[in-house]
Amino acid sequence: MKNVTLVLSDGTRFHGKSFGYDAPVAGEVVFNTAMMGYPESLTDPSYEGQLLTLTFPLIGNYGVPPFSIQENKIPTFMESERIHVSGLIVSDYSQFYSHWNAVESLADWLKREKVPGITDIDTRQLTKVLREHGVMMGKILFDDEPDNIPDANYEGVNFVDKVSCKEIIHYNEGAGKKVVLVDCGVKANIIRCLLERGVEVIRVPWNYDYTDMDFDGLFLGNGPGDPNMCNEAVEILKKQMSKSTKPICGICMGNQLLAKASGASIYKLKYGHRSHNQPVRLVGTNHCYITSQNHGYAVNGKTLGSDWEELFVNMNDGSNEGIRHKTNPWFSSQFHPEACSGPVDTEFMFDKFIETLK
Repeated sequence: MKNVTLVLSDGTRFHGKSFGYDAPVAGEVVFNTAMMGYPESLTDPSYEGQLLTLTFPLIGNYGVPPFSIQENKIPTFMESERIHVSGLIVSDYSQFYSHWNAVESLADWLKREKVPGITDIDTRQLTKVLREHGVMMGKILFDDEPDNIPDANYEGVNFVDKVSCKEIIHYNEGAGKKVVLVDCGVKANIIRCLLERGVEVIRVPWNYDYTDMDFDGLFLGNGPGDPNMCNEAVEILKKQMSKSTKPICGICMGNQLLAKASGASIYKLKYGHRSHNQPVRLVGTNHCYITSQNHGYAVNGKTLGSDWEELFVNMNDGSNEGIRHKTNPWFSSQFHPEACSGPVDTEFMFDKFIETLK
């Protein structure tokens, strides 16, 4: 293992060892407090452009499942077709793995997809730095090589355009109700959850004008980066909302795009919500749910239009976790109801959406 250093934009340095692909890389350094699910996290398009820190100390002990595609064109075990994180940062990488479904080690997978991974990092201290300062840019540098890698940018970059599909993809053709899925970097399990409920899914690029298509409902998927870079998607959504009251549901980035279309503003969280244990409350009730989340931006609930209201709020920091229209069947969640991996307490959001299709 080569010696490697993580250098944060404020000059803080963490020294460790390389266990992935040996190449320097730069990106936004974020942390996730989930205890499991690294195959799903690494392939989540919402991590595009980021150096992911896993706070759970032991990583790699259950290896990596096979990458296979089902008949419906969806990955069997992963959330997309490739690793999306720019680099992986862990405390203790397990060189030996054991799991009935594993076919290779995490290190071999990272090397095959040319993604750096570093271990022996004090991830507790790194997380404290990020919590106190806020997420910041960083570089993974190898000690025996010169620092010639340019700084990376996160804000002001349209990462959604990098991960969205480039052409229309059909699933379950002729199955029943038609749902247009706006792909901002959608996780495979969102598609799985829709297909399990017997609908036809028409997956379109993030900036595709679907307003003249024949469909029964609109679904806005998750995705990486700043929603303020997706004005094309917002304008198309406004156009759809002005001409029809067809059902609309959004998840994560979808919540933010729907909020922007309603006139609300977006702000960046200090260090984001990336975990399996975020508590949210259904507004107007005492019902609380444990949710899986992965986002660095949030909706300013106070800026919602008069026809809109908050649907869920975060019990830790009071930030918005979903919105709904007061009369039309338009609603969304900032968290991931499909939660792969993570809790499935809120998967009823998909059932609510299906019930609105007529």
